[in-house]
Amino acid sequence: MAQHFSVHPDNPQPRLLKQAVALLEKGGVLAVPTDSSYALVCHLDDKAAVDNLRRIRQVDDKHHLTLLCRDLSELASYARVDNAQFRLLKTATPGPYTFILEASKEVPRRVSHPQRKTIGLRVPEHKALQALLELHGAPLLATTLILPGESDPLADPEVIRERLEHQIAGVVDAGACPLEPTTVVDLTGGAPELVRRGRGDPAALGL
Repeated sequence: MAQHFSVHPDNPQPRLLKQAVALLEKGGVLAVPTDSSYALVCHLDDKAAVDNLRRIRQVDDKHHLTLLCRDLSELASYARVDNAQFRLLKTATPGPYTFILEASKEVPRRVSHPQRKTIGLRVPEHKALQALLELHGAPLLATTLILPGESDPLADPEVIRERLEHQIAGVVDAGACPLEPTTVVDLTGGAPELVRRGRGDPAALGL
């Protein structure tokens, strides 16, 4: 049965978030709010948790997972970023953008794209999620909470708990989230490439 943590979206209660972090450290998968939609997250270094996250979404190892980072300095530890890329990232973070970058050696091979050795990274702008990342002390591996066979992400934490109560460890409930996924931009080529148009405005990046 998934635990339910009802937190204030702007002033989340640390006591509840610490309990959620404890579930992550035990290998649990959580549903958490972001600035685009709810996401499934787990500990980056826990293979069983990563496998479970993929199983819930029914995606294989070619599906890009995303690292949720607290800030750009943390992001730069997990990706190879040149000066031009860094300037672009600074423009769009924190915010509802996911950037595909070349993974550094800090990223376990099992979670980067098997052929391209790339990883999706983003710095979310959601106070409850930022507080959770701060307490966790490291990035979390994430994927948009879209259930198999569906096209839209889940946005209502009560529905998430009802539908996934036997598959995930807990739900961090900060109220409803937007229904749009992030805008995805590939920075591994010669020029930024818009992969998916989402909540983040591509025009802010000159795309």
